[in-house]
Amino acid sequence: MVLPFTFFNRTLAMTSAVSRRWRPRSLLQLVLLAFLMVMLPLAVLMFQAGQALSELSRLADVSARQAVEETRRARTLGALALELERSARQYAVVEQESLLDIYDERLAEFRRLLARQRELLPDDPDVAALSEQLDELAELPGLPVEQFQERLSAFLPFAEHTEAMRQATNQRIDERLDDIRARAEAVQTRLWWQTAALVSASLLLMLLFTRLIIRPIRQLERHILSISSGSQNQRKTPVQGPAELVQLDERLDWLSSRLDELEEQKQQFLRHMSHELKTPLASVREGSALLTDGVAGELTQHQREILELIDASGSELQHLIEQLLDYNLLQHNRRLELERLDLATVAKEVLAKHRLALQQKEMRVECFNGPVTWRIDRIAMGRILDNLISNAVAYGEDGGELEIRARTTQFSLVLEVANSGESIPDEDRAHLFEAFYQGRIRRKGALKGSGIGLSVAADCARLQQGTLELVEDRLSVCFRLTLPVMDENEIETVPALAGTDARNG
Repeated sequence: MVLPFTFFNRTLAMTSAVSRRWRPRSLLQLVLLAFLMVMLPLAVLMFQAGQALSELSRLADVSARQAVEETRRARTLGALALELERSARQYAVVEQESLLDIYDERLAEFRRLLARQRELLPDDPDVAALSEQLDELAELPGLPVEQFQERLSAFLPFAEHTEAMRQATNQRIDERLDDIRARAEAVQTRLWWQTAALVSASLLLMLLFTRLIIRPIRQLERHILSISSGSQNQRKTPVQGPAELVQLDERLDWLSSRLDELEEQKQQFLRHMSHELKTPLASVREGSALLTDGVAGELTQHQREILELIDASGSELQHLIEQLLDYNLLQHNRRLELERLDLATVAKEVLAKHRLALQQKEMRVECFNGPVTWRIDRIAMGRILDNLISNAVAYGEDGGELEIRARTTQFSLVLEVANSGESIPDEDRAHLFEAFYQGRIRRKGALKGSGIGLSVAADCARLQQGTLELVEDRLSVCFRLTLPVMDENEIETVPALAGTDARNG
């Protein structure tokens, strides 16, 4: 098993070296060359099989003709022997000279055929005995009648030798047929070995050319995956293959550089936009705070309500800007910082941030009690809970319920955030966790959401190798977070990509 494997590896190495020196001009050229090279051993096999069959057919035809001729000649000799004896005995009875003429003719014919039979059986003793007896029988016509009659007893051994010669002829024909059969079996065995060798060669050529075709395609696939995963800046092996695939690889390089340019433009836009938005927003909130403190004089109750609305709107706008920055951050690689924390403590800290909004909505909150310890990333888990609770506050019904549940198994942590209210339509569920998607259900309040809240939550879940999904529950809406057990060895940089949700808040 080691030798074929080593031979195959050497063949692949030689093919790779040849492919590096010779590059087919087009994919069509490579496919046609592969077809011709694969068909070449099969064509050789067909030619050799045709030659062998032609040889066997010719040999069988010649042997059949010779067998028929020799068998017929042996039978003729047997018939002539009977006619010689009959003519001689008739002459001994009636003594007619015409019978001797017939006897001489039959004797000459027998001698001629026996000479040809001697070529088939040169060493046969019966043939030699018949030749000697022919000389004796040729002397009969010149003898007196009395001696002629006494010599008739010589025809008995003559007939026995003739029959023995016929049987020897049949045996020689059988031996020849056995030889032809053995040669046919040898040819068949040779054809089987040739078939195995040449078909194996064709299969090997198929594998080699398949590798020549598949290899650049796999390189292109890896290039595409690197672009999609955001790691296209790594050094890659240039595609070696048909011109079409090489050109496609160059187009992918151009696309990769173009995507880098667009990503840089997007990052620059988000940085500038966040700065430009937060600067005037800070001035607005500072001014509203000064008015609320009475710096410009006492305010009426109606004026205080307007200032409270301005301050709440400013807080909401600041929250939206922070969500947008979080989404931008999660589009890039970030290393997890796992630590064993009590999930109940993290959940209650996040709930405290939404206490006023929950009181305003008069929602009844039920949160699990700790300790529920797990290895999590505090920042990522805080973002997940913050966005899920914000989503429940924005879309939940006034005076409704909000439940936060958690349970652990041997291999996973399950966290659920459920709220009462209007259910998510079926046509919107297909777009779960899609960034910037706004579903048919609108937020309750004066401000419209950014559409990335749940997308950020899903990205944070994927960052921890977990999943966030919408599940059925006794309450109207329930999001379930599932996180696996993660050790220090599993901490790695994970690219977080935007998901799909119909109700990103």
